[in-house]
Amino acid sequence: MSVRTEKVGNLIKEEFGLLIERDYRTSEMGFMTVTKVTMSPDLKLARIYISVFGDVKVKERTLFLLNEAKKDIRHFIAAKVRLKFAPEIAFFIDDTMDYVANIEELLKKAHENNSRGSGSGNNDK
Repeated sequence: MSVRTEKVGNLIKEEFGLLIERDYRTSEMGFMTVTKVTMSPDLKLARIYISVFGDVKVKERTLFLLNEAKKDIRHFIAAKVRLKFAPEIAFFIDDTMDYVANIEELLKKAHENNSRGSGSGNNDK
């Protein structure tokens, strides 16, 4: 990723984060944060990754509503980020936190199983 694509991605992340904080905090959508924005090399596509707090239905509903508002969001970003072309927008659910929680749960279970196994062993020398 070039420095320019990274800077544009960070700027879009910041502006979109402010937009969702201001306009998209509704009961229909889950609590969401922008975790990452990656830009195509030609800056014509912005892949926006969001983390949504809630179950699968809440995440799907939030993604659906964001896609419904994509035209307005793109217009907002075009007004805030000065580029030759307003980038197309694609939304993705960032499930990194779910993955991390799953790994932590597996490690916790493994640690508990290991503790039980060593605690009930022989004390003979």
